[in-house]
Amino acid sequence: MKYLNLNQLSDKLAGRSRSSILRDIEGGLLPKPVKFGGRLYWVDSEIDEAFNAIRQAT
Repeated sequence: MKYLNLNQLSDKLAGRSRSSILRDIEGGLLPKPVKFGGRLYWVDSEIDEAFNAIRQAT
């Protein structure tokens, strides 16, 4: 299982800003992060699934 930090997630999502990513999480478009220590991480495969679901919906 691969985890992405915020910078890696932003790069994967074509440079989306932190505020846009957090807004997408609150809106249910992206999965909630996992917290390790004081840092947030996202499961790479969950991001791929969410991205594919968004693409299929449009």
